Amino acid sequence: MAISRRDAMTGVLAGGALALGRAEAATTPMAAADWKRGFDNQRIADLGDGRFLNPLISGDRPDPAVLKDGADYYMTFSTFDSYPGVTIWHSRDLINWQPRGAALHKNIGSVWAVSLEKHGGRYFLYMPVKAAPNSIFVIHADTIDGPWSDPCHVVGEDGSRWLFLSGGDRIRLSNDGLSTVGAVEHVYDPWRYPDTWDVEGFSPEGPKIHRHGEWFYMLTAVGGTAGPPTGHMVIAARSRSIHGPWEQHPGNPLVRTERLAERWWSRGHASLVEAPDKSWRAVYHGYENGLWTLGRQTLLDPVEWTPNGWFRMTGGDLSQPIAKPRGGQALPHALALSDDFATLNLGAKWNFFKPTSDEADRARVEDNILFLKGRGTAPVNSSPLLLIAGDPAYEFQCEIEIAPGGTAGLLLFYDDKLYCGLGFDETRFVTHQYGMERGRPANPHGRKLTMKVTNRHHIVSYHLSGDQGRTWSRFDRGMEVSGYHHNVRGGFLMLRPGLYAAGPGEARFRNFRFQAL
Repeated sequence: MAISRRDAMTGVLAGGALALGRAEAATTPMAAADWKRGFDNQRIADLGDGRFLNPLISGDRPDPAVLKDGADYYMTFSTFDSYPGVTIWHSRDLINWQPRGAALHKNIGSVWAVSLEKHGGRYFLYMPVKAAPNSIFVIHADTIDGPWSDPCHVVGEDGSRWLFLSGGDRIRLSNDGLSTVGAVEHVYDPWRYPDTWDVEGFSPEGPKIHRHGEWFYMLTAVGGTAGPPTGHMVIAARSRSIHGPWEQHPGNPLVRTERLAERWWSRGHASLVEAPDKSWRAVYHGYENGLWTLGRQTLLDPVEWTPNGWFRMTGGDLSQPIAKPRGGQALPHALALSDDFATLNLGAKWNFFKPTSDEADRARVEDNILFLKGRGTAPVNSSPLLLIAGDPAYEFQCEIEIAPGGTAGLLLFYDDKLYCGLGFDETRFVTHQYGMERGRPANPHGRKLTMKVTNRHHIVSYHLSGDQGRTWSRFDRGMEVSGYHHNVRGGFLMLRPGLYAAGPGEARFRNFRFQAL
């Protein structure tokens, strides 16, 4: 069901009540040894000694929407043009998170800044969508794992329900939360930063509203979500009534990157959540210093309530370990990206880019083989199958067998206009650079080979094997990909590892292995 709105939205977002939710040289990123390691040697936040080190969830997990539901916590993120999308993550201690599955399977457009809520025993996902026209969709389910209906509200002190939008606007929701009532109204003028600050634009967006004690607290992002690293920030206001008036926080902005030397850039888009030990935390996103290609990663910041009824963030620049909240239960964090294709894990692990309605029918697994029907002629029109990687350096490899006349390969994919990688047909390789198909050297391996891609801090190399990885030869073409990100291309995405199949027939993929370096 679509809930229409009046303008071309740029990050509109619903809020939640209670648990509803100067120039300096950049520093070298922190050494890999400072993080603990999990599946496939991927970095994880939990240090195992009562502390954690951000990012809370690495890789492109922007616009986090978090919901406390008894002893459980659920969180989801903007997934834009990737489907199945709006993956639900689960935690019982706020530090360790597991993906459960995707809530959205139908391509409704580019999904931005969702809001995850629970009201009257039912779960709701409000999803702003950039499409033609722009709109807001809502889906609902009786359990967090669905099934979700086909495609952020606040409960006021008078029982009314509202959808808060960007720019300080709101619109009333019907009692069932599935449609709007009346017109959009302007209720809040967000705090304005000094005009000497380097920002992308005012862009008030992503309102999140929480009730704590006798107050409603509204957190809003301003300054633009990318652009200058010092632009994005978190501001707050409060009111005793959901209908206002709203009083600006005297400490605004509560979060902002002030120097290029800081670990995390463009920090903003925050929600408050109560931890298992009754302390409070803020969840928001940020770009890692020098690593725009990893997208906006999820961060966790301790919150302190002050005697005057306000709150402040206490984690500083988040570059150092922070004490974990006590209590709760630690789940195994994240998931392995390596895949033996015993099952087809769409949504929690793999996503198609801009899929058609029948895209999922292209993929099947049998006898530990992924069969992927070819589509289009190249990554630009083949709807690749992609992962989210959260480490600055990694490699991935796979055994690939193509059908006669077909083409397949491995990719680092930002979007259909910006990608790189290596593919092959029966007689020639095809090198993908800058979102184009360029060199086509001879392929001596025929229709079957093992291919490896290494991305080591933006330096990309390719290796080939004709004996299933026992011996390797280096392919004579490499890339530097530090510019494959939003501030060059737009789109708010990340550079993702993946695979593609184009042309006739089915490509076969075996033994996909991922390793963080």
